Amino acid sequence: MPKVFVSGCYDMLHSGHVAFFEEAATHGDLYVGLGSDKTIQELKGRKTINSEQERLYMVKALRCVKDAWINSGSGIMDFEQDVRRLKPDIFFVNTDGFTPAKEAFCKELGIQLIVSKRVPHGTLPVRSTTALRQECTIPYRIELGGGWLDQPYCNELAPGPVIVLSIEPEMEFNNRSGMATSSRQTAIRMWHVSIPEGDREELAKQLFCCDNPPGTKTISGSQDHLGLLLPGLNKLNYDHGYWPVSIDSMRDAETLAFLEEHIYLLQLPPRKNNYDVLSDTHITAEGCRRLAEATERIWKGIADRDVAAWGAATTDCFEAQIAMFPHMTTPEMLESIEHYRGKVAGWKITGAGGGGYLVLISDSPLSNGLHIRACRS
Repeated sequence: MPKVFVSGCYDMLHSGHVAFFEEAATHGDLYVGLGSDKTIQELKGRKTINSEQERLYMVKALRCVKDAWINSGSGIMDFEQDVRRLKPDIFFVNTDGFTPAKEAFCKELGIQLIVSKRVPHGTLPVRSTTALRQECTIPYRIELGGGWLDQPYCNELAPGPVIVLSIEPEMEFNNRSGMATSSRQTAIRMWHVSIPEGDREELAKQLFCCDNPPGTKTISGSQDHLGLLLPGLNKLNYDHGYWPVSIDSMRDAETLAFLEEHIYLLQLPPRKNNYDVLSDTHITAEGCRRLAEATERIWKGIADRDVAAWGAATTDCFEAQIAMFPHMTTPEMLESIEHYRGKVAGWKITGAGGGGYLVLISDSPLSNGLHIRACRS
């Protein structure tokens, strides 16, 4: 029988996990590598509900699992040495578990990489660990262009916009990933599981102040707070200050469906603890103008429903960012970009970089990319 390997957290074991294991086991004998408690704390920024020994016990008890263990490594590739010892024929992953690094690893070892179809068992509903946790409707946000222009040290050199998209919390994005997760945690401490009634921009100002109390040395940009609080797609226009002088919005169903169809996220390793994007910067008026101009073209490309123009402008925006903030990139990130060069219309990374997610703009479906759902209210 072929050997099939899967890896993951598998905390709060549910029917979605079991269906995933059963689907993987149709290809051969199934071996499961579980992330250690320490690894999950580092990647997710939270403790597991069940300890690694409890999780291991439950997974090994499943009849479709041949054997299981706690992965010996750390980080997003914590299974590497275990897989080299096992020598599986197949590496089976979920869509949100696919990365170019895993694909390259499998290619190196001659392992077939198969992506799950996520088929629930029988008439059971699709399940995820995120859905089983206490329901929290506070969104995440994606910055689609112009990031850094919400900082006065950039917008005082050249005014310009930042484009943000509020997205539904249908999955639990990794901390330190450029999805405004720290500001979202502040919002959860303030409001618990949902945004209160009231003027959203005023609520965003409250969140901004709580996130940046007096004495804060590095100010968290207001694109995070407005991106979380304002539904739909918003262009925040900055000029000499921390708060936008005006806001343009696209919240119609057609635009948001267009964005959902053409935006894909690809997981990257999270930021390292010693990450410092503000070292060795080269911030200039010319660079800020270049960033602002590319961001305006992103907005126009979306408004015109022109994926090619939108994608090209997104790549130009990213190039303008890293010209001023070279430590935004990592070797893993650049490898992922090269993997998709020529296959997609454009790319950038979430937030300030250093890890997180690669944002891909594509006119054709990407089977290994994560879909997002825009907040409509």
